[in-house]
Amino acid sequence: METIRLDGVQLRDREDAMELLGQALALPEWWGQNLDALYDCLTDLGGPVRLGVFRREAMMETPFGRRLLRVLRDAAEELPWLELELD
Repeated sequence: METIRLDGVQLRDREDAMELLGQALALPEWWGQNLDALYDCLTDLGGPVRLGVFRREAMMETPFGRRLLRVLRDAAEELPWLELELD
């Protein structure tokens, strides 16, 4: 299982988070860079992935960070090949 470590500080605002996630998950350049598109891309990763988010509390400081965390949790609950590890 591939493990991708993400810093919650970098996931607090939409622009930074979408760029970081696009690179970390090797998403295609044409992906929509929004939370719906992220969820759709997570459903088609092609292999098992563990997303490790450290400094999660930093995400909780912004409305976008809270929404992103909710999307990641929802995806991990629904997708057997996606594991979310929060530090």
